Amino acid sequence: MLRTIRAAHFLIKGPFVLLLLLFINWMINMITGVHVWWVQWAALGIGIAWLVSLFRVLKGVALAGGIAALLAMLRRKGY
Repeated sequence: MLRTIRAAHFLIKGPFVLLLLLFINWMINMITGVHVWWVQWAALGIGIAWLVSLFRVLKGVALAGGIAALLAMLRRKGY
């Protein structure tokens, strides 16, 4: 459960970190005049981690929904 909560936090934090890195890369390019976009490699890594986190959260939501549906069915039948 803790891993799912951390994954949900990363779904929000990941894009903000990437935007910060993009801004830093852009500022360095503007100051030095050398246009090297190293942020693409950070974006690749953060994107892969973001997808893993997304699937982890979706798995947790599906599991919680399945348990809730099972409990509702059992209550309806009087168990």
